[in-house]
Amino acid sequence: MSKGANGKNALILGSSSGFGAATALRLAKDGFNIFGVHLDRKAALAGIEKLVAQIKDNNVNVHFYNVNAADEEKRREVIQDVRGKIPQGQLITVFLHSLAFGTLKPFIEDEKEKALSRSNMMMTMDVMAHSLVYWVQELYWANLLGFGSRIFAMTSHGSENVVPFYGAVSAAKAALENHVKQLALELGKIGATANAIKAGVTNTPALQKIPGHEQMIEAASKRNPAGRLTTPEDVAKAISALSGEDAQWISGGVIGVDFGESVMDKT
Repeated sequence: MSKGANGKNALILGSSSGFGAATALRLAKDGFNIFGVHLDRKAALAGIEKLVAQIKDNNVNVHFYNVNAADEEKRREVIQDVRGKIPQGQLITVFLHSLAFGTLKPFIEDEKEKALSRSNMMMTMDVMAHSLVYWVQELYWANLLGFGSRIFAMTSHGSENVVPFYGAVSAAKAALENHVKQLALELGKIGATANAIKAGVTNTPALQKIPGHEQMIEAASKRNPAGRLTTPEDVAKAISALSGEDAQWISGGVIGVDFGESVMDKT
């Protein structure tokens, strides 16, 4: 019998790199079947095929969907397909929202064209925050959530700290954390949990798009008590631990996974 036959299923948004890919690999090691949603161009597909092969090496079922997770129709299509592939009585045990697609522009600029626009703000908020709610709603209506289901959303310290060019993403992360709290309240009746994971500075493709990320990496490496950055694997291990039965009473939290980096003196 394959490890994936034990009825544990994970749906991961942003599964092709960073936190999503690391979590997919870790949960596959734990015996989870993996459903991954990502949006990548053709040039990246060879690397994704390699990732899928690594996940399959754990003798679990793997299904990846290369679609826009913020598209309403695609969201419904994916969930319908997932519903058809999961036997009746089984649930999505872990749902991870790890979407990093937003606009990095300042609010105030002398040249209007270089400043954050209304459409920039709406897109960033919708993809990086509000889509969490829409996916969880659809999973609930498809009867894929229940007692023991774990919902995780990747946030960052940008939700409370000011970082140049990060204003729209910062707002989205703050909203995301509050969406998690509301979901924890409303899903409590079925025994599903919801938590936000606040990782330390991690050298992911998303971080590398932020202007000045080199200075962020240097500062975090010095500030972290371990003398190094947080890695996607550190976060994946934390999600693995929080996915177990013993974590049933942990819900509605914003959980730091940074080895104390955020509480160190920043001077």
